[in-house]
Amino acid sequence: MRITRSRSLMAAGLLATTALVLTGCSAGGTDTPTDAAKDLKIGSVDLAAAGCPATITIQTDWNPEAEHGHLYSMFGDDAVVDAGNKSVSGPLYSKGEYTGVNLEVRSGGPAIGFQTVTSQMYTDNSITLGYANTDEAIQLSADMPTTAVFAPLEINPQMIMWDPKTYPDVKTIADLAKAGAVIKYFGGAAYMEYLKGAGIVPEAQADGGYDGTPANFVTAQGKDAQQGFASAEPYIYENEVDAWKKPVAYQLIHDAGYPIYAAAVSVRSADLEKLSPCLTKLVPVLQQAEVDYFADPATTNKLILDLVNQFDTGWVYDEGVADYSVDTMKKLGLVSNGDNAYIGDFDEARVQKILDIDTPIFTKLGTPPAEGLKTSDLFTNEFIDQSIGLK
Repeated sequence: MRITRSRSLMAAGLLATTALVLTGCSAGGTDTPTDAAKDLKIGSVDLAAAGCPATITIQTDWNPEAEHGHLYSMFGDDAVVDAGNKSVSGPLYSKGEYTGVNLEVRSGGPAIGFQTVTSQMYTDNSITLGYANTDEAIQLSADMPTTAVFAPLEINPQMIMWDPKTYPDVKTIADLAKAGAVIKYFGGAAYMEYLKGAGIVPEAQADGGYDGTPANFVTAQGKDAQQGFASAEPYIYENEVDAWKKPVAYQLIHDAGYPIYAAAVSVRSADLEKLSPCLTKLVPVLQQAEVDYFADPATTNKLILDLVNQFDTGWVYDEGVADYSVDTMKKLGLVSNGDNAYIGDFDEARVQKILDIDTPIFTKLGTPPAEGLKTSDLFTNEFIDQSIGLK
């Protein structure tokens, strides 16, 4: 049976060890990214002149997928795939123009032993930026502080899903719990600690044994509920899980009162000052890449599907899921400008709410946040270009 997205919000694990195997992604053949870029003319954005590293390395939290489309859209047809290390590199483009530097995007999840991106960033100093959820940043702030500089997702796609035929009157997670459903999730997820602490899900109905496959959900024949991602599982279960092949209903964790920023592009906090000249130019490039991807995702999605095939981690991802993900992210506002006309900024009140929720949770779990932690330690909007937004 297929493996769906099998990571916890606060997963931890062993470091990944992989062998280096270079294969050409496209016209670039086996050329290195430096070879591919040597004859390119720098366009209107010069990230090299802004002080950016020669290669900007970004660590993601999972296998290639549409939620990461903004990153992969910055590659051209001269990208090079490293199938062994589950990464892709090449000249970094903005609106079709070379920016003077290279980009490397590394996969997370199985590629890094399912550990947190933050842990990987502090293990490998060659990583420039990485995806870090707000609650992850809070929990690890004492020893591995990160500062988020760009929010590619306005709303976290994570959800709890259930069988609408078994629970026809259920509209929310709270309704689901009152109906007596057991909710399967990855043990250790902070959102479930919130749901239990808030009295939304009784302790006895929270089962931390979810293994990332549909097997238990299917076997329960609709009796049990399960965590998932609204941008993927509803399509997968209805169209690709042969033993199910029917709709699921769900509520977003965000709408249940836990509004983290998921996959926030972040730097090690100690690097923020020295990277600021680069980020002043780079963050608007990230904003523009997201706008461009959602305006025309087809080419980038082909790259994503090719990477999934070459990386061969057991992650199953096809064109139908990718198309559904793009449509759903727009439809549900998972990707949006929020309450203004530009994309990628953070709402301080939301971050403060999560800080207030998570501080006692993580303290009880024995991983208290840094003493005196403030919202200004966790994010900054200073690099956001207010002229760049989804239309």
